[in-house]
Amino acid sequence: MPHECPSSRWLVSTDWLAERLGAADIVVVDGSSYLPTMQRDAAAEYLAGHIPGAVRFDIDAIADHSNPLPHMLPDATQFARDVGALGIADTDTIVAYDGAGLYSAPRVWWTFRLFGAKNVFILDGGLPKWKAEGRALEAGPVARTPRTFRARKDADRVASLAAVRAALTSGSAQVVDARPAERFLGQAPEPRPGLRSGHMQHRKNFGGRSPPAASTSRGRSSPLAARG
Repeated sequence: MPHECPSSRWLVSTDWLAERLGAADIVVVDGSSYLPTMQRDAAAEYLAGHIPGAVRFDIDAIADHSNPLPHMLPDATQFARDVGALGIADTDTIVAYDGAGLYSAPRVWWTFRLFGAKNVFILDGGLPKWKAEGRALEAGPVARTPRTFRARKDADRVASLAAVRAALTSGSAQVVDARPAERFLGQAPEPRPGLRSGHMQHRKNFGGRSPPAASTSRGRSSPLAARG
């Protein structure tokens, strides 16, 4: 698919999206989600103003509710049901954005790809850039006609707790901590109550920087990313 992406093939520009808004095969997804310390209400902000036609993907609603931890991945059956109800098919071209610019949209991008969608992209600059350019906004909820999303979960893309522990013990993979450096070092409190500060042993921290691409084809370790 041709599109402008100065830094990644998974990014599309605001110009690219504006030219295609309303196309039958384009679905815009507001994937905004914020930590408690950010004191922002993603649901209220979406209703107040979003990219026209965008549906809201709530990572706490489309989640495994049997798990006490927040926004854990659902199974394929639930994901297919929930995103199908949003009017999204696995064959659509999906563009995710968030209200911070580039914060939670990558999680939404990764989740759709995990469950089998191929044409999933992130809006470069997100909603802040869209607004700064004076582009149109729409208020209120968006209801699309339900679609069929054929979900198939690629389990190899998700590391279990046991796999992470094994990697830390054996050194078979590099575990990467994508939290800010202050949280990694235990110098800043965790945003959720009851969580200890610091990090696992043998983890590397990128502090918001882009980690190196995972590869095992030349004998290098494949990183396991962790972010909370």
